[in-house]
Amino acid sequence: MLPLEGLQVIAIEQAVAAPFASSRLADAGAHVVKIERPEGDFARGYDAVARGQSSYFVWLNRGKESVTIDLGSATGKARLGDLIAEADVLIQNLKPGALGRLGFDLARLHAENPRLISCSISGFGDEGPMADRKAYDLLIQAESGLCSITGGPSEPARVGISLVDIATGATAHAAILEALIRRGISGNGARISVSMFDVMADWLTVPLLNHEGGQSPQRIGLAHPSIAPYGVFQPRSGAPILISIQSDREWRLLARDVIGDEGLGTDPRFATNLARVEHRPETDALVAAALARHDADAAIALLTKAEIAWASVNDMAGLSAHPHLRRVSVESPGGPISIPAPGARYRGEDRAFGPVPALDLMEE
Repeated sequence: MLPLEGLQVIAIEQAVAAPFASSRLADAGAHVVKIERPEGDFARGYDAVARGQSSYFVWLNRGKESVTIDLGSATGKARLGDLIAEADVLIQNLKPGALGRLGFDLARLHAENPRLISCSISGFGDEGPMADRKAYDLLIQAESGLCSITGGPSEPARVGISLVDIATGATAHAAILEALIRRGISGNGARISVSMFDVMADWLTVPLLNHEGGQSPQRIGLAHPSIAPYGVFQPRSGAPILISIQSDREWRLLARDVIGDEGLGTDPRFATNLARVEHRPETDALVAAALARHDADAAIALLTKAEIAWASVNDMAGLSAHPHLRRVSVESPGGPISIPAPGARYRGEDRAFGPVPALDLMEE
């Protein structure tokens, strides 16, 4: 038995953030009814690379039941009301206030069903000076300042995935699970609100505190603003290698076993991380010169023997063929699709994942 079997979830959702949260509930056995507008979740049209279907939709909607409802019609509202009346969890990412204007005021829904757990996802929350603004992933990346610390020195950049949406969906998922645990103890539901901006601001605590402490982060590409050496270095031949030194002990090992100068481990310019960051150009030059003496395979062998963390600088072709990539197969209207397996593994359990739903075209 899956942990959430028997749980009824109604998801009035579109795009990424809310579908991410509800997809994880579906993976755990919840019956998730995805409410789609007559033309469907607009994420169905983001691309067509997964057997003619959207990669976003395939990833985030497996295991759900799709129900098409025209929420502007009396019949549609009545049908939604019947579904919500049976719900344990209600997830929605309509514009703030929209659900109430449709006749489903959350205060009333919770009064009628005190065990209901609702989770409303929006760009800026239910109140505040920007509550009514539309918000999508890249808009929040820019508004929160995330773009300012992403990319190389020349210009800000978008994080290469929908990071804000995914972070918001994961936050909503965790909050819903907390509420379910509490409901199991107290019997009481919860009214949850998750703001994309709040989630990203929380995740940006470290660069924010650095800025407010007088050390505003700079864009430095594939390097770490607070740790050195932590970046990409080119061996004499072969692909570049990214290495990470997390402690002064590791620096001493790198100095002795890779750079070949044990004295650098206690040199005041490099002995502590704060000193190495202050002298980053000199620190990086020492590492670069050491790795440039070796071909890639020899450099990797040397780093591995010294127990220094390193990584290949891969692209999507590298991930696709990666020996450590775990995959699962999900059925879809276009046929089976192989996707990366979810990160959490349950020993002794071989979980299957439900199919991706076709758009429900049944008339109401």
